[in-house]
Amino acid sequence: MIFQDRMDAGEQLAKRLGQYKGPETIVLAIPRGGVVVGFEVARRLDAPLDVIIPRKIGAPGQPELAIGAIAGDGNVRVLDEQLVRQLGVTESYIDAEVMRQIQEIERRLRLYRDDRPFPNLTGKTVILVDDGIATGSTMLAAIRELRTKPLGKLVLAVPVAPPDTVGRFLGEVDDLVVLETPEPFYAVGAWYHRFDQTTDDEVVALLKERDR
Repeated sequence: MIFQDRMDAGEQLAKRLGQYKGPETIVLAIPRGGVVVGFEVARRLDAPLDVIIPRKIGAPGQPELAIGAIAGDGNVRVLDEQLVRQLGVTESYIDAEVMRQIQEIERRLRLYRDDRPFPNLTGKTVILVDDGIATGSTMLAAIRELRTKPLGKLVLAVPVAPPDTVGRFLGEVDDLVVLETPEPFYAVGAWYHRFDQTTDDEVVALLKERDR
């Protein structure tokens, strides 16, 4: 399956999540693109929509190469220890990069959530959504951050991810819904006809629309 766009992916995903429709469910999406997918899931499940913002830790001189990820206020760190050793990444570099990403998380939270507090997840079914997963480091950080909350059930739902990455999440969540697990994978965007970059303004607009 190749999705038309993120809205189409969200619609397809929601069809597989019908059992979770109800007042005890909340959708948490990873910005930016995941919010478009999450909006459609939340709309069709009649659930609230909010965001959780993990951030990748990029390698020195190669910011697109993830050596790990953080979530929350930096209390959750997921590091690829083997890659860190191979690249000779120092602890001081990691600490500095973590601080930089914490600042970006705080900036985005102010922008997206404004003065709204983080939702109360006590006893809730949380559906964690993104537009796809590649290596899985940032998603794993988000999951482990949510595991510090007293939620009822954690469901990971994405349109597409490679099979080996999906395997990383077995045992990390209570339910796992992945529509497509292609091999070879290439990249998340390869499985969408339209995969334009989502803007901050779009994220803010979608969150406000679900908050009405």
